[in-house]
Amino acid sequence: MQFPTTRWTQLADELGATFAQRAAKYDESDAFVAENYADLKARKLIAAAVPEELGGGGATPADMAGFLRTLAHYCSSTALAFSMHTHLVTTLAWRWRNQKAPVEPLLKRIAQEEIILVSTGGADWLQGSGQATKVDGGYRVTGRKIFCSGAPAGSLMVTTAVYADPAEGPTVLQIGVPITAAGVKIQDNWKTLGMRGTASHDITFEDVFVPDAAVSLKRKSGKWHPLIDVIVLVAVPVFNSVYVGVAEAARNIALEMAQKKRDERNTQALAGEMDNELTAAQLALARMIDLAMTVQPSAAVSAEAMRCRALLGRASRATVDKAMELAGGNSFYRANKLERLFRDIQGVRFHPLQDKPQALMVGRHALGLPFDD
Repeated sequence: MQFPTTRWTQLADELGATFAQRAAKYDESDAFVAENYADLKARKLIAAAVPEELGGGGATPADMAGFLRTLAHYCSSTALAFSMHTHLVTTLAWRWRNQKAPVEPLLKRIAQEEIILVSTGGADWLQGSGQATKVDGGYRVTGRKIFCSGAPAGSLMVTTAVYADPAEGPTVLQIGVPITAAGVKIQDNWKTLGMRGTASHDITFEDVFVPDAAVSLKRKSGKWHPLIDVIVLVAVPVFNSVYVGVAEAARNIALEMAQKKRDERNTQALAGEMDNELTAAQLALARMIDLAMTVQPSAAVSAEAMRCRALLGRASRATVDKAMELAGGNSFYRANKLERLFRDIQGVRFHPLQDKPQALMVGRHALGLPFDD
């Protein structure tokens, strides 16, 4: 089993004490966790996953998952928003080290300029989104991106657009677009059930010019690509670690609240059921991290990682459900942190792959079929 280096979890604990004091304020106001991001930047964590050779912290996928999982005990929104930057950097670093991918200039910029990446890949997935029209020197892109976590602090969007290639058909362009580019606008519309401090606003593109040099990859829309195998292997465990941290925090609160009735059989059974679910989530995450640290991407690995991802999502939600039941009626009050964690854990439903697409994907693999049609 792969464990994070202690320095990263200790750092999360150090920052988390202050973040926990701010968490309710951000939740109640729907405000972005800006102060927490400033603290993360002050501790040079923007480049935590950039290789040391390129000026970063050299954190591995296991390190970043451990950091974010620990941070989620204190502020779910900060951990999730930051994971949307971190999983991209971790993936870039993995590709640089293992595939000699031409991503060194971007990794150096992250280290030197502390630019923050904004991800839209979860909603784009295989199909991509946004319309790209070819023009001299690049493309004009129009579209709307959703779930853009950390948008107010973002520097560069890592996103897609679909070009109707006359020869190849619908083609997904993997592009990098500065948040400050002409025609890019952050929509103030993140009013949600949970993870309220992530500021995962929609971002719209209106005739945004994207130069040819900003296109890092072209792939067929709707078709599986080797890059997706890398993302499943490296990125998916990083951001899913947040939800295991949320579940662990809920479990700890519920046990504390249940102490006054711990001699009751029903309380004991609920505590056992809760820990069973949490163990399932922890084991699923541990296996995903083991894969990220020890194997190379492949279809078989992607299928296994996505099976673990499904188990993690269900077990994390079930853990918090049991925590609410164990804690009793007091858990329903907004003054109780457990109520907020119950809302925050619901976000795990909406990350790729969601239950039905995941079942379809791994079912096709089990039957000897490709992931796509």
